[in-house]
Amino acid sequence: MTKVAFLGLGVMGYPMARHLQAKGHEVTVYNRNAAKSAKWVSEFGGRAAATPKEAAEGQDIVFACVGNDDDLRAVTIGPDGAFAGLAAGVVFVDHTTASAEVARELHAEAEKRGFAFIDAPVSGGQAGAENGVLTVMCGGDAEPFARAEPVIQSYARACRLLGPVGSGQLAKMMNQICIAGIVQGLAEALHFGKRAGLDVEAVVEVISKGAAQSWQMENRYKTMNAGQFEFGFAVDWMRKDLGICLDEARHNGAKLPLTALVDQFYGDVQAMGGKRWDTSSLLARLEK
Repeated sequence: MTKVAFLGLGVMGYPMARHLQAKGHEVTVYNRNAAKSAKWVSEFGGRAAATPKEAAEGQDIVFACVGNDDDLRAVTIGPDGAFAGLAAGVVFVDHTTASAEVARELHAEAEKRGFAFIDAPVSGGQAGAENGVLTVMCGGDAEPFARAEPVIQSYARACRLLGPVGSGQLAKMMNQICIAGIVQGLAEALHFGKRAGLDVEAVVEVISKGAAQSWQMENRYKTMNAGQFEFGFAVDWMRKDLGICLDEARHNGAKLPLTALVDQFYGDVQAMGGKRWDTSSLLARLEK
């Protein structure tokens, strides 16, 4: 089995690291809140490190899943960052949803130091992480990906190299663009059905068998119809992701009118007090 470190024990990283330990890998964890690292070790074994540098020392692969570009820089090239502890030939795999720009920046720094960097954002949410069925979109070189991919499979049902460094982040942006439009369409459909006096559950049971079917419809329409949003992928996180998409579009010239509009709608949800509501709370905005 492989010697690995996992940096960041949030709602995604905590179970992802657990799956690595369960598959028999030798796992060292780091979290900026040391109590959370200690809790993880008490539950699953392995060991905790006091700094990212300490966590990275002696490892074959180092994984990270943190909040944003700045958090990622902090655990890699910041004081006591992981890059200072990595040996030549090691693979660093970043599961953070971040910008393609920071992926390219860290890849260049990794190359200078003699190790590999792969950007590998995930889709599937907390439930996907808990159940070990995430979709992983990767950017990087083929040889280090081939070494990392069997270990990533510890918590993935799909993992694919999509191009050079940055390609994973660009693919995740496409994923979030799709989700934003789909959730807004579903919210409007449910709102319309209620106003029309239809049995919404009965209608969705029918249309979910046809061309309107989506993961969002199958997994979110019941809670949306019931006005339940206190769970799932938070609006704050989605706005961060859509901001990354819109920034990248300004650089590459892509036109994202619907994405920009839905981002504004999520701003309305935040103003309603829904910063931590699930992204399906777009319906709440229509029914306020």
